[in-house]
Amino acid sequence: MQDQRKGDRETGLATVDSTEVSHLYTSDACFTHLREDQNFSSLPKVSRDSVRQYLQFRPDQSVIILHAKVAQKSYGNEKRFFCPPPCVYLTGHGWKLRQEQLKVTSGLGESSCRLFGYMGLDSSADPRTDSFKLSFEEQTDRKMFACAKTLYISDTDKRKHFRLLLHLFHSGGQEIGTFNSRLIKVISKPSQKRQSMKNADLCISSGSKVSLFNRLRSQTVSTRYLAVEDGAFVASARQWTAFTVMLVEEMQATHSEYTMCDSYICYGCVVQLICTDSGVALPPMVIRKVNKQHACLDVDEPVSQLHKCAFQFRDSSHMYLCLSNEKIIQFQASPCPKETNKVLLNDGSCWTIIGTEVVEYTFSESLTSHPTIISPVPVINGLELNGGGHVAMLELHGENFSPHLKVWFGNMQAETMFRSSRSLLCVVPDVSILSGEWRWMRQPITVPLSLIRLDGLIYRSSYSFTYTPEHSAPSQANSTAERTADSDSLIDTIHQEFTRTNFHLFMQS
Repeated sequence: MQDQRKGDRETGLATVDSTEVSHLYTSDACFTHLREDQNFSSLPKVSRDSVRQYLQFRPDQSVIILHAKVAQKSYGNEKRFFCPPPCVYLTGHGWKLRQEQLKVTSGLGESSCRLFGYMGLDSSADPRTDSFKLSFEEQTDRKMFACAKTLYISDTDKRKHFRLLLHLFHSGGQEIGTFNSRLIKVISKPSQKRQSMKNADLCISSGSKVSLFNRLRSQTVSTRYLAVEDGAFVASARQWTAFTVMLVEEMQATHSEYTMCDSYICYGCVVQLICTDSGVALPPMVIRKVNKQHACLDVDEPVSQLHKCAFQFRDSSHMYLCLSNEKIIQFQASPCPKETNKVLLNDGSCWTIIGTEVVEYTFSESLTSHPTIISPVPVINGLELNGGGHVAMLELHGENFSPHLKVWFGNMQAETMFRSSRSLLCVVPDVSILSGEWRWMRQPITVPLSLIRLDGLIYRSSYSFTYTPEHSAPSQANSTAERTADSDSLIDTIHQEFTRTNFHLFMQS
């Protein structure tokens, strides 16, 4: 079953298994119905009209955490601060609405409604003392930004993996919630051995996200990160950008699009760096291994985490990506007279590459009566469709599910059953609820999937659900409409078209 779910996520298509759904639907022992406890019993129910209004205006609040996939352990009194440092962005019009609502309900001034946070490791006993305090600053694009510059993991921590925890508050002391990063692998130092598939988690794969930074004369204070600002590539001392690294051979030149794959980046390959936020890209470049400030032209091993590398512009005569103060320029490398397989670089052309993660939590308090605690934030990791017709069931796999959540298909609430913190089960709403004109539709109908807490808090997901009409029998439905004026018969015919075995799932990135 686990393999089946994995395949469904990759292809976007869920299989229909009427036998399995019949078992799930009739076995009361395998799930618990969602119940309202005393905390939510007095709250008004969320209406379809209010959800429709939310879907139209999207007053969302997003928490975006950027961090590296690996962290180098510190030894003794030495503190190896995480590089690049974890960053947090707060986006969405909902943050301003929350601030205004908090002023009204609490009577606090604007200074008491400002945002701040603490970020630390998940082993931290007290986030206020063991963590880095984040002070958010508003940027030109209305994003709020903060950076945890001095986080590290000591040699007394014996874990091989950990997570970062972000605790958000208002200045007045009101808690907003807690948000997790993805797992971070602990390493002692960058591996200099040739990587194999046994250490695939240390290799850089095509389609993954990376960050590049440069340290002049190995000084921490001189660290510069490759970043994108206002559509231009810059060397920034404050912020860094996550780039999708792609093998050029796998890119579709006709549409300048690319697809994710499991190919690993090797030295000597032609790659392209694409900003995950804006989509701007550098020209195709050959990635080279760097050894003692020399670019090695004959190395073809896999690129590993925290390797020193250089980027040679394709079809150029040893022109390399380089930084000069805050600018990104091209540097002309010099051939080595004694070693024809190497060229000499300057400090600004030597980059360190590391895999990164981008985690985003999106929610909305627009339907709640007052600002509330957001966490624990439910996360959907996969969908599994079972059955069809009147008993189509959708199972949601993820984290932090609770009995206080309902699954919504667009502005349609689904009958939801809580199975565990990692599984929710719901009945797929009938397509006839969508619109009064549904019976005449011959095109797929796609609706977003959301989780809505009983107090009205909306957790937006990246998943959608598509009702697909069966195209094999449209003529039969049309002839039925012409032969009879019996609307019940017509509705039943088209209903069967939509719901017999024709549900498809799509994941939107």
